[in-house]
Formats: sequence, C-alpha cells, structure tokens
Amino acid sequence: MTDEEKKLREEIFEKVRELYRLRASEMKFVPGETYVSYAGRVYDEREMTSLVDSALDFWLTSGRYTELFERNFASFFKLKHAILCNSGSSANLLALSALTSPKFGEQALRRGDEVITVAAGFPTTVNSIIQNNLVPVFLDVELGTYNVDVRSLEEAISSRTRAIMLAHTLGNPYNLDEVMRLAAKHNLVVVEDTCDALGATYDGRLVGTFGSVATFSFYPAHHITMGEGGALITNDSKLKTAIESFRDWGRDCWCDSGKENTCGKRFAWELGTLPFGYDHKYIYSHIGYNLKATDLQAAVGVEQLAKVNTFIAQRRENFRLYYEGLHEFEDSFILPYATPKSDPSWFGFLLTVRDGAGFTRNQLVEFLEKRKVATRMLFGGNLLRQPAYEHVPHRVVGELKTSDKIMKDTFWIGVYPGIDQQRALYVIDQFHAFFRQKG
Repeated sequence: MTDEEKKLREEIFEKVRELYRLRASEMKFVPGETYVSYAGRVYDEREMTSLVDSALDFWLTSGRYTELFERNFASFFKLKHAILCNSGSSANLLALSALTSPKFGEQALRRGDEVITVAAGFPTTVNSIIQNNLVPVFLDVELGTYNVDVRSLEEAISSRTRAIMLAHTLGNPYNLDEVMRLAAKHNLVVVEDTCDALGATYDGRLVGTFGSVATFSFYPAHHITMGEGGALITNDSKLKTAIESFRDWGRDCWCDSGKENTCGKRFAWELGTLPFGYDHKYIYSHIGYNLKATDLQAAVGVEQLAKVNTFIAQRRENFRLYYEGLHEFEDSFILPYATPKSDPSWFGFLLTVRDGAGFTRNQLVEFLEKRKVATRMLFGGNLLRQPAYEHVPHRVVGELKTSDKIMKDTFWIGVYPGIDQQRALYVIDQFHAFFRQKG
C-alpha cells in the first residue's frame, strides 16, 4: 500500500469516526417512548472503520480479516481450529454434516442413526439432525435452567444412538458432567450448540470446549455480531477439514481462497474414478454447500471479539439487576437460575408464569410491549407441536410436560449490553406497574 493510499484511507476513517460520533450524540433514552429491545447491535467507530477498511480492500470473499478472526477466536478458547461460516444455523448444519463424512469410516454417522436433543429448543439445532437423515430423540428440560433434564438421558440411549446435540439455553450451560460421562460411557459424539452462550463457563472451563465440536452464531442478537455469521471450533484437525469441505461446495481441496497447490500435488491426485491428475481444486468428496462468510463480516467480528469480555460482564450485570428487581414476585414467577458449577453468559432473562398466578403470560407480555419493553418466547416452545415437525421421524422420551409448560407460560426479556442501568430500571418499573394494576 502506497503512502498516498494510506493517507486517503486515514482521511476516510476520520470521516467515519465523525459520522459515528454524530449518531451516538443522537441516541437518547426517553422512558415510555424509546423501545427497550430484547437484543441488538452494540458497536462504535472501531467496527465501522474496520468494515470500511475491508470494503476499501475490495476483497469480497474470505481474506485477511477472516484469517485474523479465526485465529483470534480459536485463541479465545485455546483450541486449534475455528472455522467461519455465514450463520449459526449453518454452523449447526456443518457440524452434523461433517460427522457423516465417509472419511471417518466406521465412526461416521449414517442415515437412521439417532441424535439426542431437547424438544424446547431452537429449530436449527434440530433441523441439522433431520437434514442429515438422522433421527432426533427428544427429551424434556428443567424449569429454571431450561436445559436438558439429564435424569432421562441414559434412558434415551438406544443401540442406534450415536450423538448428543444440545444447546446451552440462553447462555446457561447444561449439566456437562453428566452429558460427557454418558457420552464417554456409550461412545457418543457431543456437539455443543453454543450459539447463545459465548463466554459461559462450566466448572471454570469455557463451554464449547467439552464436545468434539461447538457452534456459534454472530447474528445481531448474539453476544458478538457480524450482521450474519457463525463459526465452529474444534481440536480435531480431520473434523476441521471435513467442516471446511462441506462449507466450500464439498470440494476435497483445502486451499484457502485465492491460493492453490497447498498440498504440492494439485495435478497428481487420483480419487474415485477420476482420471489421474484431475485438478484437485475441482475434486468433490462430499455433497456440500456454499456457506462461507465474507471478509466484510469478519472485519466487524474482529472488533466485536475484542470487546466480548466487556459485553459478557454487562449481560451478567443486567441479569443481576433484573433478578434483584423481580425476586419479590417469586410467588408469581419461576425465576431463572444458573446450572450448578456454571457461570452463565446470559443471553436473556427467562420467566415462567406459575400455575395459579392470577394472570397469563399473554396478559403480561401485552402489557410490557405496550410500554415499549420487548419480549420473546423461548423460541419454538415444544417443537413437536410446530407444523414443520408433524411428520418428521423421531423418538420421544418422557411426556415433555415441561416443554408444554414453556410453550404456554414462558417468555424472556433482554440483557444485552445496549441495556444500560436506566433502561433496566425502567423495565423493572413496568413489572411493578403490572402488579400494581393487578392489585
């Protein structure tokens, strides 16, 4: 880069910083008028200048920022590999798809194999199982932690069970001691859906580092964002190569974008029934996808990741404020609590209306929404009651009573870093106003 270009870029960056300062000066909270969202982007001039820097490179696919993000993300977890993709849902799909790779021989997951999960989850945790012609085995969850009820876990394991795929619900880790114990006992693969739990720990160890592979989302609602985006982490180099293959059209070649002949024998491979020497860049070993992210997204992610500990601390602080402000209503609500041995990286503050509370979830949600407080359900509730899953081959363990209770009575409010103390106290005041109105 020439000195002249460096000078021009710096002039552009200063204008971007000026634009951010102008926008920031206009961001004021007016109680009762400003919407308190459940989640959203939290950024400053650094994300904006990084994004513009990448745009000026005009390297529109993965490049230097992608390499930097993957390196930093893997380092955050002290693992060998991080693989960037276009969404957390795609990360889930890639994790399960990679485990079906014939390159794993007898260990590969095959059509009809079972994967244990929960009914009260996010659709794309389950969809990745179904899309790979595997059979989801649905378990119920606990009220309070909203994670898998591990008392049913061993009962759920059959001769066809090959994997466990569970999400750490809204940033609260599930019982990893029991899950990993049973996985080891029955030789099961564990996929950690960590999309809502970046930075959470269990027994002092970051979640996402327990299973064979973990997935993350960088949608604007999540702990860090690229707008769209996701990632997988693993210590298994063979699994990493399979994930990248499925992400990149199913190709056998592992050259980075814009590079070639990394293996040193691009025209010396002989795979399948292809003629000897067929260009390795166009040899396909899997039925893959194109699920890559762009360097523009990674440029934002690099700056977001640098702030992740600050973001997590603010989420925990907001959770604390809500708990202290709402615990007097425990006769009406089941309040959320951390799984034993865990330090959650809270994604939201879950509340379940108790039976006989004297009001319904919908009444409270409508009250809050009218007063500019955003609410969300616990995703799809009991997914087996959703139209999409009516005819999906599956197995159920137990009656899923808690999942049904969640569908009827549970909702959550946001704890994301864009909620400062003023906003959090306003939200708490609206709960108090609701109970005053109810007498």
